[in-house]
Amino acid sequence: MKWEYKTIQMGAGGLIGGRISTDKLEALMNSLGSEGWELVTSFATSFGAGMTRDAVLIFKRKIDG
Repeated sequence: MKWEYKTIQMGAGGLIGGRISTDKLEALMNSLGSEGWELVTSFATSFGAGMTRDAVLIFKRKIDG
Protein backbone atom coordinates (compact mmCIF):
# COMPACT_ATOMS: atom_id res chain seq x y z
CA MET A 1 0.00 0.00 0.00
CA LYS A 2 1.33 3.46 -0.90
CA TRP A 3 0.51 6.74 0.82
CA GLU A 4 0.94 10.42 0.08
CA TYR A 5 1.17 13.06 2.79
CA LYS A 6 0.14 16.69 3.16
CA THR A 7 1.42 19.05 5.86
CA ILE A 8 -0.50 22.24 6.69
CA GLN A 9 0.51 25.00 9.07
CA MET A 10 -2.34 27.04 10.60
CA GLY A 11 -1.40 30.30 12.28
CA ALA A 12 -2.79 31.20 15.69
CA GLY A 13 -4.41 34.57 16.20
CA GLY A 14 -5.24 36.81 19.12
CA LEU A 15 -3.27 39.48 20.92
CA ILE A 16 -1.28 36.95 22.91
CA GLY A 17 -1.45 34.16 20.32
CA GLY A 18 -2.75 30.73 21.05
CA ARG A 19 -6.12 30.80 19.30
CA ILE A 20 -6.79 28.66 16.25
CA SER A 21 -10.11 29.41 14.55
CA THR A 22 -12.20 26.29 15.07
CA ASP A 23 -14.49 27.35 12.21
CA LYS A 24 -11.55 27.58 9.77
CA LEU A 25 -10.06 24.34 11.09
CA GLU A 26 -13.37 22.49 10.71
CA ALA A 27 -13.88 23.83 7.17
CA LEU A 28 -10.33 22.81 6.20
CA MET A 29 -10.71 19.32 7.64
CA ASN A 30 -14.10 18.77 5.96
CA SER A 31 -12.70 19.94 2.63
CA LEU A 32 -9.65 17.68 2.84
CA GLY A 33 -11.75 14.78 4.12
CA SER A 34 -13.97 15.01 1.05
CA GLU A 35 -10.79 14.65 -1.06
CA GLY A 36 -9.80 11.46 0.80
CA TRP A 37 -7.28 12.99 3.23
CA GLU A 38 -7.20 11.64 6.79
CA LEU A 39 -5.64 13.52 9.72
CA VAL A 40 -2.71 11.49 11.06
CA THR A 41 -1.39 13.82 13.75
CA SER A 42 -1.15 17.44 14.80
CA PHE A 43 1.04 19.48 17.11
CA ALA A 44 1.47 23.08 18.20
CA THR A 45 4.58 25.21 17.96
CA SER A 46 5.12 27.91 20.54
CA PHE A 47 6.61 31.34 21.20
CA GLY A 48 7.57 30.20 24.65
CA ALA A 49 5.73 30.76 27.93
CA GLY A 50 3.02 28.41 26.66
CA MET A 51 1.82 30.64 23.81
CA THR A 52 0.96 28.79 20.60
CA ARG A 53 2.35 30.26 17.39
CA ASP A 54 0.65 27.82 15.03
CA ALA A 55 -0.64 24.28 14.62
CA VAL A 56 0.90 21.80 12.21
CA LEU A 57 -1.49 19.22 10.76
CA ILE A 58 -0.30 16.12 8.91
CA PHE A 59 -2.72 14.25 6.63
CA LYS A 60 -2.37 11.11 4.54
CA ARG A 61 -4.32 9.38 1.78
CA LYS A 62 -3.86 6.16 -0.12
CA ILE A 63 -2.36 6.30 -3.61
CA ASP A 64 -4.12 4.03 -6.08
CA GLY A 65 -1.93 1.82 -8.11
